Amino acid sequence: MKVNGIKESIMAKYSCGDCGMEVHPITCGKCGTELSHVNIEKDDGTTVGVAECTNGCGKIKSPMCCGHDMAVA
Repeated sequence: MKVNGIKESIMAKYSCGDCGMEVHPITCGKCGTELSHVNIEKDDGTTVGVAECTNGCGKIKSPMCCGHDMAVA
């Protein structure tokens, strides 16, 4: 996967389109920094939303609810 990081928001806040559940903030377990939402572009050209530590500790797949990815709110 190549990273094509376009930050959509400073802090990640996610919302479920089905039930309205919201998640905010999500923090890094290593350093405690709030995660930012970033889209990464995979080798096949599709994009995947992830929550990324701005201190470089790592990234995770965006959260899921009701069987699908939650959207950035």
